[in-house]
Amino acid sequence: MRVSLILWDFSIQIYYFSMKVSIVTAVYNAQEYIEDCIQSVISQKNVDIEYIVIDGNSTDNTVDIINKYASQIDVLRSEPDQGMYDALNKGIALATGDIIGILNSDDLFANTDILVHVVQYIQSQQADAVFGNLNYVKRDDIAQITRKWISNPFNRRDFKTGWMPAHPTLFVKKSCFEQFGGYSLDYGTASDYELILRFLYKHQIKAVFIDKLLVNMRTGGLSNGSFRKLYLAFINDYKAIVNTGFRFPLFILFCKKIRKITQYS
Repeated sequence: MRVSLILWDFSIQIYYFSMKVSIVTAVYNAQEYIEDCIQSVISQKNVDIEYIVIDGNSTDNTVDIINKYASQIDVLRSEPDQGMYDALNKGIALATGDIIGILNSDDLFANTDILVHVVQYIQSQQADAVFGNLNYVKRDDIAQITRKWISNPFNRRDFKTGWMPAHPTLFVKKSCFEQFGGYSLDYGTASDYELILRFLYKHQIKAVFIDKLLVNMRTGGLSNGSFRKLYLAFINDYKAIVNTGFRFPLFILFCKKIRKITQYS
């Protein structure tokens, strides 16, 4: 009996951990934070990881820091690109994993068991994608939480009231990228939003919610800061909503902004 239980447990572990996870990090001049990001990836336990880092030809010490971990990074490219989403597309094209996750250069996985949970949920739920919760933290002190993005189980209708999963917590099977394409470069900083709408709403891939904190995200992203950045983010969000085929895009945008208010504690 004891032997059979051990064998059963061993078979379950093989079942859960047989999928490879490709993590793609796009980076440019991020010498302050890239080491934290890398360490949070390579410290993940009990999972087959392929780590891909795409550098946009950084001019600071970013590449030197990355090279300290060369033996634990499967693919490193450093060359000019057309921005973060172009770099992510390069990484996705190079990925050989079954599941693809994106971790920005100034973000971190919340603990060392994140990717194990991702694989378990995708396999046990027969899902195309999973997503979870996210904390916004101060750039210079990740122990200080400024916002909590607590998501909820996926319901396609919720997109009509401004809902979306936190992009840094989204893990998607590579087959979805192969079938539906990568990040469009036509939507600026809303390229992730457009991809989410295209995958989850338009093509209705099966996405499952993991009710766990998956990522700590430092504040101060590409779409935040100046009035011009906020304006462009609004315009690009609007374009993504309209081009996905939604009615009442301004209502959806209004709801999307209101939802952010509830994330502040």
